[in-house]
This record gives sequence, structure tokens and C-alpha cells, in this order.
Amino acid sequence: MTETMRAVVLDEPGPVTNLHVRDLPVPEPGPGRVRIRVEAFGLNRSELHTRFGFAGDAVTYPRVLGIEATGTVDADPTGTFIPGQQVMTMMGGMGRSYDGGYAQYTCVPAGQVIPFRSELPWATLGAVPEMLQTAYGSLTVGLDARPGQTLLVRGGTSSVGMAAAVLGKRMGMTVLSTTRNAGKREALKRVGVDHVLIDDGDVARQVRELLPDGVDGAIELVGTPTLPDTLRAVRVHGTVCFTGMLSDEWIVKDFYPIGYLPSGVRLTGYSGEAENLPADVLQGFLDDAAAGRAVIPVDRVFGLDQVREAHTLMESGDARGKLVVLPWDSRGPVVR
Repeated sequence: MTETMRAVVLDEPGPVTNLHVRDLPVPEPGPGRVRIRVEAFGLNRSELHTRFGFAGDAVTYPRVLGIEATGTVDADPTGTFIPGQQVMTMMGGMGRSYDGGYAQYTCVPAGQVIPFRSELPWATLGAVPEMLQTAYGSLTVGLDARPGQTLLVRGGTSSVGMAAAVLGKRMGMTVLSTTRNAGKREALKRVGVDHVLIDDGDVARQVRELLPDGVDGAIELVGTPTLPDTLRAVRVHGTVCFTGMLSDEWIVKDFYPIGYLPSGVRLTGYSGEAENLPADVLQGFLDDAAAGRAVIPVDRVFGLDQVREAHTLMESGDARGKLVVLPWDSRGPVVR
């Protein structure tokens, strides 16, 4: 095989111009690691935070970003996987403590590699790993959601928000999702959302106009600025799971629980790893997507040379689903 690969390198925190596509040596899988030929990778807010410098001492530079990757096994000294086997990987320090998925090859611990089988396009499969893991974990670990319950997704047009809506509907839940942009209403309807709420800062009022007692559970993806309002939208003994910070704000200053939390409303959090996405859940979701029973919300697909455009779009908040990059593709215009 070739001795070099193309990868996206962040030299130091800063603007999007600090991202550079370079030729690097193909990494060698060390003890307990698997080398993956990356066919697609999704963009995540976490990588934007790393570029902004929010990761602090957790990252050393220069660094290949990327907390997830989808592709095939290229080399596995552990003997766990078969060369050519389709796999996904995520988290575990990818793109922070070691080089991540913004590359044509990446090496990761064998324990965070999840096998699957699918004939879906790589551009579709590349949207799945972190999006599905986060949405699934928020519903199961964070909310302990049940069929027949009502779910509010605050930050509904984010990739995780749309995945949570898809999973919620598959579970038999009634889903309410928010967006600040009325033009994104149809995108939410396409993934099965029952009630689209235009976020005017008082979502709790809108929720209780539909459900006077409030929703059973809510996933907070915007961050601490909207968290108090989200808490007010939930019924007594209901739960809010704090999962995301699209607002880039995640600290509650001078937190006084009795004054902050509505009586009887529970607040949890979720941040998962590859091990929190069971292989059978992944396979079932992909099978349902292939059969048309589930939607994988991909907004746009980019070539590797367009990674700055992709990051700029992610930073703007204008995406309606997942942004995916094909690292072997040096394409021209952005595909939508």
C-alpha cells in the first residue's frame, strides 16, 4: 500500500484557516489497535470546540481532528476483525489525545471498533456513529424513555436532534422538536416529528399549550441558556437529559438546585463512548434505514479539500442534519 495519506491537520486553535489538508505517513497500528481505511467521517460540534481551543490541555498540536470514522478494516494485528470488514469507531480520545478520523486512515483501539454490514452509500453511513450513539444513549441512559411517552428535543435540527426524533418515533413516542428557523420545519417533519416548535425562548409555554402537564422527557442540545426553559416544559417526575451545547455554553453559574430546578423535575446528563452503542442496535438501525423504516439525516456531503467549507457551515448553525466528508473524494461544488 501507499506510504502516505491525506489528512486534515489543525496546527493550533483558531479560525477555519488553521485547518490544512496535508500528506502524512499512513499510521501503523500499535499494540491493541486496528487501522481503518476511512471511507467517510461526520463532523461534530466537539471538533469545532477543539478548533476554538475549548479542549484545553486535552489536545496537543498539530493534531488530526475527528472523533468518529466509518470505513473498512485495513490492518488488525489483534486478529479481532477481518480485513475489508465494515466498521465504525468513535470517541476514546480520537482527534484529541491521538489523531482522529479526518484522514484516509486512522488507528484506534480495537475495543472501540463496531462491525456492521450495509449496502447503504458511504456518505450515508458516515453520518451514523456519533450521531446514533449520542441520541440512543440520551434516550436510554439519560431519559430511560418508554413507548407511548412524549419527548421534547431542544435543538431539533442538529444531527443528534434529528436522530433522537427518528429513534423516538421508532420507539413509539410522540416527538416535539424545536428550531429557531421556521424554514427548517419541513426538515423536521420529514424525520417524523409530530410537533415542530419555533424556539422563541419560551418553548415551555408552547409545550404546555399542547400538553398541559408537560412532556415526559426532554433532550437539551442547545446548552445552559435554554436549559431553565426546557426544565419548565417537563412534567413532575419527568426528566431532562443535558447532552449538547450548540450554544457553546455549558456552565450554570451560582447553581442553587432548589431555585433552579422545578419541583419534582429531574436533570441528568449523557456523554457516551463507542461501548454505549451496542452492535445490534447499530445494525438494526442501518437495516431499518435501508428498508425505508428510518431516516439518516444527512444535510451535505463534502470532499476532503472542502473541510473548511464544512466547518464554516457547522459553525454557522445553518445545517439541517449531519455534515459528512468523503476523504478519498477531491470534489468541486458542495453536494446537497
